[in-house]
Amino acid sequence: MATEVTINDLENAIAEGKFVVDVREDHEFEAGHVPNAHHIPLSTVADRTAELPQDEQIWLICQGGVRSMKAADYLLAQGFDVVSVAGGTGAWIAAGKDVSFEASK
Repeated sequence: MATEVTINDLENAIAEGKFVVDVREDHEFEAGHVPNAHHIPLSTVADRTAELPQDEQIWLICQGGVRSMKAADYLLAQGFDVVSVAGGTGAWIAAGKDVSFEASK
């Protein structure tokens, strides 16, 4: 099972330029997401692993933590170094952290 991290851990990771993937659906991502997130909906993760870095840790986030953990467990089994953000974007927004509306990287 993949490791879970906090939104504060994610905030530090973003500041360090870590690779963040938001696995929510298009409309959720467009409504606001963590800064610098790449957008790969959960239903497309298996088909888009070539877009993911193999040589660095990947930080996965969704709305509440369930979908990102599913993605993390899948990617972990594929050999990726991943963590899932507990509480997800909902907790991020509730904590008053910066939200981006920019298109996916």
